[in-house]
Amino acid sequence: MKKPISFGRMLAFAVGDVFGGGSFNIINFLYPGFLALAVGLPPELAGVVMLLARIFDAVSDPVMGFFSDKLRVRFGTRRGTLIISAPLIVLSMFLMFYPYGNESLSVRFWSVLLSYIFFYAVQTSIMIPYFSLSSEMTEDYTERARMTSLRLGFSIFSSIICVAVPGIIVGAFDGNSGYIVMSLVFGVVFMVCVGITGLFAKEGMPAPKKAEPFVIRDFIRPFRVKPFRQYLWMFLCCQITMAIMSALFFFYVDFYYCRDMTARGESNMVGMLGAAIMFGMQIVALPIYMAVIKKLGKIAVYIIGSIIWIIGALFLFALPANGGPLPLYILAAVLGLGISGPGLIPHAIFADIVDVGNLKFGARTAGAFSGIANLVNKTAQALGLALVMAIIGAAGFIEQDISAGAAKVVSQSASAQSAIVMVMALAPLVFMSFGVFVCTRYRLDKTNHARVLAALGGDDDERTAVLELLS
Repeated sequence: MKKPISFGRMLAFAVGDVFGGGSFNIINFLYPGFLALAVGLPPELAGVVMLLARIFDAVSDPVMGFFSDKLRVRFGTRRGTLIISAPLIVLSMFLMFYPYGNESLSVRFWSVLLSYIFFYAVQTSIMIPYFSLSSEMTEDYTERARMTSLRLGFSIFSSIICVAVPGIIVGAFDGNSGYIVMSLVFGVVFMVCVGITGLFAKEGMPAPKKAEPFVIRDFIRPFRVKPFRQYLWMFLCCQITMAIMSALFFFYVDFYYCRDMTARGESNMVGMLGAAIMFGMQIVALPIYMAVIKKLGKIAVYIIGSIIWIIGALFLFALPANGGPLPLYILAAVLGLGISGPGLIPHAIFADIVDVGNLKFGARTAGAFSGIANLVNKTAQALGLALVMAIIGAAGFIEQDISAGAAKVVSQSASAQSAIVMVMALAPLVFMSFGVFVCTRYRLDKTNHARVLAALGGDDDERTAVLELLS
């Protein structure tokens, strides 16, 4: 019987997602506003920036996944890349949030686009090996769920900090210099956390000493695994919904829910506190969902959380503009409770699916699975976010004029406000309903996963029988 993974190694692995969760929220909550209100890009161009950068990022993911599977260095198949890439986080964060102020719109567009692409290149070199590492720490079904829960605890805690603190730092400085300070502070924090994972999160399942040669089908063969295709849909639905809602959250609070305060030039903490409550509730919900996993399985958690999320989002239609903060805080807690479930499960089942790939192909290629997953996910997110920015732009959203003496944008048209509310309220209904539908056809539960592990040491007939069971 294999020795259980130590808590110290779990901790070293989990702390790496401080970068994943934190950077995700800084970008999704702060960056659209930074582009429109600090750099002065029209929403349509901001959407193009996010679309092009994320498509580059998506295409680079499977390439990085392939090389992550082949890499053989002293610190393991994944951890060497983390150690090398960690210092580049600081530079990429600085460039991404540098407030380019050139009067030429074209210069500003290309500056932010290239900076954003560089950040995603660094992020890819870290997160693809990191996701792959999760399947190589342990092969135990329950232990993986515990490790994923701990990791998401760090990720969500980082998300809370990275919703509230960056805005506080930015607001503490005159002009746009706060963006530079914020980027350097969080760049250093992320670098340290990724470095800890690279140095101390040792794999429990060593890779073969000799890497397989380059084969082009390695890029696409994960699609032949049915549970992986189902995983992609579940992951995609959850991530694109979170990206849409987080991108519009502060627009919703500042220009709709607290629109009179914003129009008077008054700052408020309603958005930051609401986001903190939402992410705090995600942490509180994790042990609840872990208990549900033990009793009902992982997929039940995805379905329960999705239903709560959909119902909560629809209540956005009922919240009146200029209402008190309490109703928004209550709704934020409900949304956090819902989001936590489907946010946990794709990460919790990924390593199980890699085992099915091992059974089908006779080799562990977690990097290829991780790369394809991020390719599909980020391409869809890019298209979704570009569409959202195009919708609010077409609805009359006003970007900041950065010319000298230009008045600060303090209000938006009624049509832009309505578009923001509509997209935020309906996105979970559209996407998470489909995610729930896919869940009803997913068969890789705890019992069938045990059959997968047993079949790995069995004959061809046993392998075929288990693969057919999952089809």
